[in-house]
Amino acid sequence: MSQKNATSEPQKSGATEEGSRISGFALISVLIALMLTLLLEALDQTIVGTALPSIVGSFQGFDRYSWVVTAYLLASTTMIPIVSKLSDQFGRKWFLIVGVVVFLVGSVLSGMSQSMNQLIAFRGIQGIGAGTGIALVFTAVGDVFTPAERARWQGIFAGVYGFSSVAGPLLGGWLTDHGPLLGSLVTDTTRWRWIFYINLPVGLLALLALIIYLPARLSQPSNTHRGWAALKRVDFLGALLASAATVCLLLGLSWGSNQTYAWNSTPVIGTLVAAGLLYAIFFVAERFAVEPLLPLGLFRIQVFSASAALAAFMGMVLLPVVIYLPLFLQGVLGASATNSGLVLTPLTISMVVGSAFAGFLISRVGRYHLQSMIAVVVLAIGVFLLGRMDANTTYLQASFFMILAGIGMGLFFPVQTLAAQNAVPPKNIGVGTGVVTYLRALGQTLGVAIAGTAVNNTISSDLPTRVPANTIKLLTPAGWQAATNTEVLTDQKYRDTVLHTAQHFASQSAAQQAAAHVPPGPQQQIAAQHAAAQAAQQVTHVLNLVFDGLKQSMVLAIQHGLLVVLCFCGAAFIAAIFLKDIPLRRSRSEKKPAGDASNVQEEGVAAPLH
Repeated sequence: MSQKNATSEPQKSGATEEGSRISGFALISVLIALMLTLLLEALDQTIVGTALPSIVGSFQGFDRYSWVVTAYLLASTTMIPIVSKLSDQFGRKWFLIVGVVVFLVGSVLSGMSQSMNQLIAFRGIQGIGAGTGIALVFTAVGDVFTPAERARWQGIFAGVYGFSSVAGPLLGGWLTDHGPLLGSLVTDTTRWRWIFYINLPVGLLALLALIIYLPARLSQPSNTHRGWAALKRVDFLGALLASAATVCLLLGLSWGSNQTYAWNSTPVIGTLVAAGLLYAIFFVAERFAVEPLLPLGLFRIQVFSASAALAAFMGMVLLPVVIYLPLFLQGVLGASATNSGLVLTPLTISMVVGSAFAGFLISRVGRYHLQSMIAVVVLAIGVFLLGRMDANTTYLQASFFMILAGIGMGLFFPVQTLAAQNAVPPKNIGVGTGVVTYLRALGQTLGVAIAGTAVNNTISSDLPTRVPANTIKLLTPAGWQAATNTEVLTDQKYRDTVLHTAQHFASQSAAQQAAAHVPPGPQQQIAAQHAAAQAAQQVTHVLNLVFDGLKQSMVLAIQHGLLVVLCFCGAAFIAAIFLKDIPLRRSRSEKKPAGDASNVQEEGVAAPLH
């Protein structure tokens, strides 16, 4: 293909040559609808976490506790690469609309669940819709605006995504505690159902706006065939292999990080090895597909490859910080569950502001390389300072550290998607955006698995050194396990339950032993009461020693976990070095600079690589 043709063909796809396809009220409606879609579907990645204890209390399914989150994660991540490619082939509007409908149906069913198994299954349905929506929202923004225009909007949307990830636990906790009663549908013990029902009014509003105002020909479908001829061009084998590989990888990482199985156990090793083999077969199969799910030629574009790596590292940084900061604030600094969510406000606000500013700055200067490197440095400084916190850290200090980390994340966030979309041929914008979104999701799971392993291993090895051996011997294995659960530092009700249970059994045992050595009568009762009181006092002292040791170990463990996150920041900085600037085009027909790596001929990107 000639250079002339390579640059003129994209005019068929996406935004009009000099601006967005739509304007005025329709444009505003579409943007709000896309933001609401992203907000809801990103929120549901984290909103369930704080409600899980209440859900388990309703269904008595503690053995399937983690599957409520894992089912959503598996389904949503698996859908991202598949729907991204299909939207390139057949158009985006109706895939996005169907995704929102499936998400809302899954939300209703999840809220109406009557058992843990039902909830897990319905969360999977919800995840299918969410994966579709999250993948296509950023792509739709790329379709609506020219590269130069989309910068500021990608920044705002990235801020919405970041805000959702952080605000989810806080909103979930509030709804679980204070959600309104709704007859027999939502009772005092099932207020958690609101974390699903809250999606309905907002989601229906977004759905209506998308149906009415989103152009049917938002993008030019690459598959112009009809019927069986069109179906033959769908990469079913690639979709099957990618799905199986994703499920195996996420299962292995989830099992290991949740300590469902040991990292060296057969299930974990088996699923991870299977994932590696399936990915290898997938890449081979993609070389021979008519229209591959993942055109491998895209990775010959340096900016695209760097953007993909940055997305993965961003995910590896974001979720561990969001998970372990509340744990530190509650377990070490003593914040309540609600207050720990509020203390995350500096991180949330700074992330949103940073993302919006990043988009505005890129749209003004048309470049992003230097900004991405500065963003990673600021983020690394914030993570380093967070990793230095201890029991003497104040809320004010923690807030300042979070602002630094949030600004770094915000400046960093929109670059990945924007750079990838600007680098790939317009016909592959869906796939390019999907790869970035997919790797960010995988990065989140991988980051939590690695950082979580560091945290758990540190607590396991450090705690016995902080509690005297003779103290440990005073507790039964079950008592030690309950007393060293980190919930004793974050949940006052759980801590009180552990204390009262231990006091009860110790007092009862001591009273029985004392009574056995004293003849029946008043003296026996006095001796039993005295022994019971002493036993209760002793076990309280022992447990407080364990709790104090656990608190000290948690400080060290979270410091180690954030040190791992700091290493991820270092890897992100290396990736950012290769993210060279490609000037953002002001129109679809504008040629890129000669020698630009993204000028790979489209045949070389989309065609099979024989």
